Amino acid sequence: MLSQSMQAALNNQVALEAQSSQAYLAMASWAEIQPGLDGVTEFFYSQSEEERVHMLKLIRFINERGGFAKVPALEQPIITFPGLKRVFEEFLKHELTVSASINDLVHLALAEKDYATHNFLQWYVTEQMEEERQARLLNDKLELIGEDKSGLYLFDRDIMQMRGSEDGK
Repeated sequence: MLSQSMQAALNNQVALEAQSSQAYLAMASWAEIQPGLDGVTEFFYSQSEEERVHMLKLIRFINERGGFAKVPALEQPIITFPGLKRVFEEFLKHELTVSASINDLVHLALAEKDYATHNFLQWYVTEQMEEERQARLLNDKLELIGEDKSGLYLFDRDIMQMRGSEDGK
């Protein structure tokens, strides 16, 4: 059985995962109307779906542990960006926020001696390490490319191959 404080903290994480899904959906929609960003578009549609899966996993866990998972109301995410670099900066910023929240959840689980929740959260810890690594790598690549059009073309082409290799982890 979840404590009230753990249930509230997990429900906050549900909201954060939902916000991430919405933010990445907005990024995908923005990229889709930009010329030549098909790979980036598909990358963010895929990221959005992945965050939704993370949210559902939390909802199921809360309910299975005797809590009540709440479906959150969401604010409008950023929907327009001045350029691709800004999209990926926001992506990294979002992932760092999620990682900090997961760390707080792990801390709470240990403080409450809720080892079942601690065990459940280890998957999220590992997932966030990978998400942060990927977001940093993509930002680093864009920094190297700068405004080089051929570099941006290759970045867009290669991003889904990178995504595919992450799915097979």
